Amino acid sequence: MKLTPGQATLDVLERLYEGRQSFSLDPACRPSLEASAARVQAVVDGDEAVYGINTGFGKLASIRIRKADTVTLQRNLILSHSAGTGQPLPIPVVRLMMALKLLSLGRGASGVRWCVIEQIERFIAADIVPVVPGQGSVGASGDLAPLAHMTAALLGEGKVYHRSTMAYAKDALASAGIDPLVLSAKEGLALINGTQASTALALAGLFQAWRLVLVSLTSSALSVDAAMGTSAPFREEIHTLRGHPGQIEAARRLRELLDGSNILTSHMDGDDRVQDPYCLRCQPQVTGACLDLLREVGRKLTIEANAVTDNPLVMPDGDIVSGGNFHAEPVAFAADQIALAIAETGAISQRRIALLVDPALSFGLPAFLSPAPGLNSGLMIAEVTSAALMSENKALANPRSVDSTPTSANQEDHVSMACHAARRLAEMNENLAGILAIEVMAGVQGIELRAPLRTSGALASVMSGVRQASPSLQDDRMLNDDIDALKALVSAPQDNILEHGAGASPILLQASA
Repeated sequence: MKLTPGQATLDVLERLYEGRQSFSLDPACRPSLEASAARVQAVVDGDEAVYGINTGFGKLASIRIRKADTVTLQRNLILSHSAGTGQPLPIPVVRLMMALKLLSLGRGASGVRWCVIEQIERFIAADIVPVVPGQGSVGASGDLAPLAHMTAALLGEGKVYHRSTMAYAKDALASAGIDPLVLSAKEGLALINGTQASTALALAGLFQAWRLVLVSLTSSALSVDAAMGTSAPFREEIHTLRGHPGQIEAARRLRELLDGSNILTSHMDGDDRVQDPYCLRCQPQVTGACLDLLREVGRKLTIEANAVTDNPLVMPDGDIVSGGNFHAEPVAFAADQIALAIAETGAISQRRIALLVDPALSFGLPAFLSPAPGLNSGLMIAEVTSAALMSENKALANPRSVDSTPTSANQEDHVSMACHAARRLAEMNENLAGILAIEVMAGVQGIELRAPLRTSGALASVMSGVRQASPSLQDDRMLNDDIDALKALVSAPQDNILEHGAGASPILLQASA
């Protein structure tokens, strides 16, 4: 895949994250890169003091560095900043980080030579991915520690995954016939200044959250039919009168999924319920708001993915200017917004589970959806598990972007916390997948207990897929394997019948304006 700086769409970014194919920078970028690198070399050869080229870094910026030491300065920067800790970031996230760094450097404002680009491309072609500890960035001055670990591998330092097996970088490079990179002036700083770790993590969280929110429309349709709810609140005119695009699409998906259900029509007479609870009735409003929010986040992260976020920057007129594009506040805000959508999707799903297992609310279903309650506890504790996961996500949804702490001897006195704001999204999505898995289990069980009444053709197709992963619950059994199997089903990135609604109209993350 050829990467064109400034033009990477959300679809391209998702394919970079999901796929294992090679990628490289459009060679048309080379002249602008070489021009900016030449400008940096002119500073090295001259008498002008320019931050990060012939000075120290951060609080040490006032210390002038001799020309003979500029190469050592860059290497020392990478080694000293490789101070992360914690579990390594997933390989797909690090690959996306590397792609984002190519997109940023390719804009020609960072002053790096073309050989730096080629080294990253060699790693990708040889299936070498740096081992990057997940903790250590506060999301200002760039994701310094994570990107330093990424860069250290280019130099033959630290550890990497070579064809998914962990190895020392120097050994993997030797095996692949790749020479370690020797950094020139400013190149180390260009590689570690930037928001690429935070942005990659936020994009990964966004892509999974989007899939799960779509799954929640299918799980909620199952719950509506299981609870003998009504489709009247999903009527098109209601939602067009409000006008939010996501709400309109969510209601349309629910109508399509429920169309043809004779469970819905079976209780039109003799049912003294006037309205369904909000967890059924307001699903288009809640899920639609999540869809719209995630789309807006996608637009922001697409801008950031194409941005130049290191410092200082080489301007088209040759000026080299210090700024603050490395501050990851936009990414921190984006991550916090994704967290809200994840938490709210799980919260309303959990209330539907609680409704289905409660005989006082479920309109005739047996307690805890067991065919023989009392002797059997059915989904009693599965519902408790969903409540526990929901509560964890509520706590995790608290905003990270409002936190800040001074670092680097107060030189970096306000920071974004974007990196861990984005990193926690993976845990939240895992929790949401568990909640939705339990709702799917409950919804399918409830519909089966309505026999001989039948659900819609679309939901019958969904139920068939669900039952291949989790058999019908008759007598009590251990349910953890069922939940894990259904978590895998709701999280599947491809051919996911729960996400796509058994052939319903598509709902796209990158919607047209």
